[in-house]
Amino acid sequence: MLRRCKYRFAKALAALNGAGQGDGMLFGIPLGELALIAVALAVAGAVTGVLAGVFGVGGGAVIVPVLYELYRFLGVPEDVRMALCVGTSLAIIIPTSISSYKAHKARGTVDMDILRAWAAPVVIGTVIGALLARWAPPYVFKIVFVMVAGANAARLLGNLNWKIADDLPKGPLMRVYGFFIGIFSALMGIGGGQISNMLMTFYNRPIHQAVSTSAGLGLLIALPGALGYMWAGWGREGLLPLSVGFVSIIGLVLFAPVSVYTAPYGVKLAHAMSKRTLEIAFGTFLLIVSLRFVASLLGF
Repeated sequence: MLRRCKYRFAKALAALNGAGQGDGMLFGIPLGELALIAVALAVAGAVTGVLAGVFGVGGGAVIVPVLYELYRFLGVPEDVRMALCVGTSLAIIIPTSISSYKAHKARGTVDMDILRAWAAPVVIGTVIGALLARWAPPYVFKIVFVMVAGANAARLLGNLNWKIADDLPKGPLMRVYGFFIGIFSALMGIGGGQISNMLMTFYNRPIHQAVSTSAGLGLLIALPGALGYMWAGWGREGLLPLSVGFVSIIGLVLFAPVSVYTAPYGVKLAHAMSKRTLEIAFGTFLLIVSLRFVASLLGF
């Protein structure tokens, strides 16, 4: 039987579960407890969908911080909270990355040469990152998230157009880039878009091509990453009911469809804003999330 967390709302759960008499159980878990978690995940999914629609992203940059606050609210222990957020985020990204890649490929904007060069090193990096999750302390996930999200926030808020060279390198350096995209994405719970988009624009690639090609990395990162997090969290204490390792099955089932349903509302809101306003809004969001994780690292 999967182990249950000690939630802060024990009194409310006890009332919902008939004061813990064991009536109304599913998979050995009180229905009231499952209902509370399901409602909380559905609400979090709705919020994520709106934010994803506004900012034009669908990956862990939004999912992980929303899940983190939800799991904190539910009382998930700190030592497994961040890994559970990351693993669940990667599982949620799997179906969205498939549909996103198909849509971009149909428009002919995916650079298949880059995908072929990055495929193997990205998968290797992702697997290593996911395996590290079994032993990595919580602060490792937060530091990686702050580094990547903070860099993107600075770029967006400062309207900076950083450039390294006129085109992407060939050979070993390209594979090194792919490896680090995989390992950092696995530790952040993202589909790789934040890192690969930034990297490709550093090498003078058009933003639309960068976004489209990055969509192809999503499945290469999310599938092995989610499987790795399932293994990494197997048998750990304090996880949500119906979790397989560091992946919440309830979160996967509820989060993805609800966020897909509410995303169009965010898209409508986004179209009411200018490109620069959106950049400032997303940069501010990433900055707030980064500062939130910095505060938790400092014990606040």
